[in-house]
Amino acid sequence: MSGNENPLLSLAIARLSTAGEENFAIWVLKAPYPGGYVLHQTTWSPNMTQTWLAWQEMFSLRGLPHVPLIHHASQSARTLPPENDISAGGQTTSYSSRLMQRLGIDLWAWLFEGPIRNTLAQSQGIAIGQNKPLRLRLEIRDPDFIPLPWEIMQQMAGKQAISLSQQLLFSRTTSDVDLLKPFTRSNQALNILLVLGQDGHKPSRPAAGLQLEQEAAALANVLKACGQPNPSSEKFVAPVACNVETLLQPTPTELIDALEKGAFNILFYAGHGEPGPDGGLLFLRSDAVINGTELAQVLVRTEVTLAVFNACWGAQPDQVGSQTTPRSSLAEVLIHHGVPAVLGMRDSIADQEALTFIQTLAQALAARMPIDQAVAVARQQLLTIYKFNQPAWTLPVLYMHPQFEGELIKPIEEGITELPSMTPSWVGTPAPVAYLRTLGSTTQVWRIRGGLMRVGRRQENDLVIQEQWVSQHHAEIICRDDFNGKEARPTYFLRDFSRYGTLLLPTDPGNGAVNQALGERDGVQSWQKIHHQEVPLQSGIKLKFGSSQGQTLEFLIEASSDPLG
Repeated sequence: MSGNENPLLSLAIARLSTAGEENFAIWVLKAPYPGGYVLHQTTWSPNMTQTWLAWQEMFSLRGLPHVPLIHHASQSARTLPPENDISAGGQTTSYSSRLMQRLGIDLWAWLFEGPIRNTLAQSQGIAIGQNKPLRLRLEIRDPDFIPLPWEIMQQMAGKQAISLSQQLLFSRTTSDVDLLKPFTRSNQALNILLVLGQDGHKPSRPAAGLQLEQEAAALANVLKACGQPNPSSEKFVAPVACNVETLLQPTPTELIDALEKGAFNILFYAGHGEPGPDGGLLFLRSDAVINGTELAQVLVRTEVTLAVFNACWGAQPDQVGSQTTPRSSLAEVLIHHGVPAVLGMRDSIADQEALTFIQTLAQALAARMPIDQAVAVARQQLLTIYKFNQPAWTLPVLYMHPQFEGELIKPIEEGITELPSMTPSWVGTPAPVAYLRTLGSTTQVWRIRGGLMRVGRRQENDLVIQEQWVSQHHAEIICRDDFNGKEARPTYFLRDFSRYGTLLLPTDPGNGAVNQALGERDGVQSWQKIHHQEVPLQSGIKLKFGSSQGQTLEFLIEASSDPLG
């Protein structure tokens, strides 16, 4: 494990069929210390099955109940304990809250028993000592146990559920995978392909109809806003940009073409689908479907890092009669083929709840959080808004490839000297050559190489400015796609991360885009301060980092001006 990785504890569950169908093995696949690789055998009790059946009766929208062990279904119904047996602080709780707590506590006690519990405790101690969260991954090799809500596990009443914690980053995984392919590009923004397929509740809705267009526009606006800075945050991190391209009920060819022509790192899909042995079917439109295996191949080829599905079957395996098909859920199939991270739903989720989740998830990702931490933050928001006894926060299920560390966008402090591989969607056209130069009797020129320049006081930056008002990691200039028009075009942007901000003086008072971004009015040319913002740069714009007393630099694009002229 390298110094930048979080400690990892990976567990697996499998049925010991030779010992009886209720017998299971739980063992450690990976631990942050040598003595953590342990094995534990246990049994699944009828009482746990009955609690799960009671959960489904209250919370599940599916018609038929799921029973992990068939012979347990005939056992008498379990009576939940009195409220004070599982309530914290003597508070009275509703039946639904008690039911959720009981199942969560039972699942925790079953999984973290004996030597597994000891390994968890020591792994958490190691993570605390390193001042890092512990990454916990669970591989469920018995398909009959996949539908269980492992995300609600909690150690005891009053303790946080495992998937809500930012100190214990929980996800599911599978070891039956193709190797994770190295990315050829560095993600510097959230580039999202938003796909709205056929709505299962409104199968007769016309393709690209007015209502669908309105829904797509509203969701796209919500996602784009996630890239805007929020200086009121106590621990502010300048967010990366969030670019969104929308497809409304595309054909499979249109979907594949969009993925191959763009440089997307996130796919958001909302629409109808059905489970199946090959990852199920996505109903892009009434006359067009794509299966999970076909989608996986194009996602891997086009280097999509995270796929999110607002469809009730995305995390559920296929069933033939009463038999569950192994490795058949959409999430497992995509991970199997090498997609780094997949998030699907365990059951149906309401539109407003899904919108809240996606918005909060995108905001957390734009703040450079790892994917599993961002999902925990988004769950917490669902819990806060829709309360504990509502199952909304329990519905998202995150799968991560066992080789994937969860990083979508590099944290600022970890990527100072790394130049991105520029593979923009304008294939065949390199990033325009750009420079910063000093103004005065002596001219110095710094070329912006690879479409990225980091500016600050520390020596690791590409442009080092030793002035007291310049922050250690002050700002960066980056070239990326600008999706504001019908066609993407390479555009340079300045992002400020600093304590005191950056001053800009537009070269053209009539340039509406730059003036609007800087808050300039009436075409008056004056120095404008940006702070924790991102603004487009035009050739000829002048900059001062940190203070009006600072050195004046001019930004030039070679195609527009001679940098030494």
